[in-house]
Amino acid sequence: MPDHAPRPNILFCIADDASHFGCYGHRFVRTPHADRVAREGVRFTNMFTTNPKCAPSRASIVTGMHTWQLKEACNHWNVFPGADEFAVYSDLLMAGGYHVGHTGKGWGPGDYRRRGRVHNPAGPHFMDRRLTPPAGSCISPCDYAGNFADFLAARPVGAPFCFWYGGFEPHRPYTRGEGLRDGKRPDDVDRVPPYWPDEEVVRRDMLDYAFEIEWFDRHVGLMLEQLEARGELDNTLVIVTSDNGCPFPRVKGQMYDDDFRLPFVAMWRDRVTPGRVIEDLCSFIDLAPTFLEVAGLPIHPQIAGRSLTDVLGAQGSGMVTAHRRRAFMGRERHDVGREGDVGYPVRCIRTPEWLYVRNFRPDLWPAGDPVTGFTDCDSSPTKARVIELHEKGDDGCYRLCFGKRPAEELYDIRCDPHCLDNLADVPEHAALKDQLWRELEAKLRETGDPRIFGQGDVFDTYEYTGSTPHSWAHHLAGDWQPQSY
Repeated sequence: MPDHAPRPNILFCIADDASHFGCYGHRFVRTPHADRVAREGVRFTNMFTTNPKCAPSRASIVTGMHTWQLKEACNHWNVFPGADEFAVYSDLLMAGGYHVGHTGKGWGPGDYRRRGRVHNPAGPHFMDRRLTPPAGSCISPCDYAGNFADFLAARPVGAPFCFWYGGFEPHRPYTRGEGLRDGKRPDDVDRVPPYWPDEEVVRRDMLDYAFEIEWFDRHVGLMLEQLEARGELDNTLVIVTSDNGCPFPRVKGQMYDDDFRLPFVAMWRDRVTPGRVIEDLCSFIDLAPTFLEVAGLPIHPQIAGRSLTDVLGAQGSGMVTAHRRRAFMGRERHDVGREGDVGYPVRCIRTPEWLYVRNFRPDLWPAGDPVTGFTDCDSSPTKARVIELHEKGDDGCYRLCFGKRPAEELYDIRCDPHCLDNLADVPEHAALKDQLWRELEAKLRETGDPRIFGQGDVFDTYEYTGSTPHSWAHHLAGDWQPQSY
């Protein structure tokens, strides 16, 4: 970035549980504004979260660190460590002269005040404006675009800004039928993943999900309009993405491509050649260093990621760098509901062709125990239908969505994008599997993962700050009730 150039603004738009934007070929969801960002900027096909649940995914974004490096913040519904433990990019930008804020869902869910932080790790909040959602809808009443206008009005003269727009959509619950009432039809769904039954109830559930993504996208468009009216869009790095995959069985919270490989589009008219598709493997740990570098600030030494400026500034499409060939993911405790309310520890390595998964506790159920209703999977009509089919003797989708998993999994992403055919025990892939495990183990050691040093139980000792009506303890006490679907 030339020394004489004005420092750019940053508009970071993050949906809550979205796997689908129209620009990725999904015709059942209309996202003209995210599509515009892709058209006038770049579309990433291999952007990965570090952990497939909201709070830990967002913790990696604000810190630039792998999920297992984040102590309590590796878990869902946690106490976020204080500023003496982890810096966050919002504080660093504010110290560097940026006007910083957020609206909607920032980092969370959890408690960020307990350790002395005075504002959300995503930045000070701008949340005062409310609007009336569509009749009968579960859409958030937060006026995201109105709050962005208030944020811009509060900006000191001449200061660049960084704004986090965190939509609460398409997080559940939904209002049944809101997609149909919006004019969508079940046949609009271009494809139902093979691990859900291709039935009307599932397609309607997907339409309700699409309706909520479109609400999120509408506010992206209103924010772009504000920047154009101010003449500031050209010098604004705009990113539109999601924190993890869609809130359906075998996706949200699980360790497969359909969850942790996310839609991600970015434009910066002054600096980025438009219309490109980027295949390099990138990670959410790369966002904090990107924001700091474009702001002209030093990269904090805690940060494990690498700025995306090399990718954004490259020419052409495809693999545009020589070194972005690996992504690493993990998880510990998400939502409680197993015996002892323990987590489900997993670590993964992704290459351009392969996904290797190491499940450290294959004796546990990955989506939570059956007796507590699989609490690591959001309640939905799709979930209810998968369980209903299981009770009638059809275990195909149930096994894929909720069944126990082996210690090792290996998938050829080129021919198996949904990760259905585990090749870990195929003799001809033994050398590859061992190589990937060695790479993963080396990265975990290099980055100080307690799990690889035999200290992984520490993640189950951290406080869970969410409500626990479906925890194992409530089940033993006799006051557990099935989840409502």
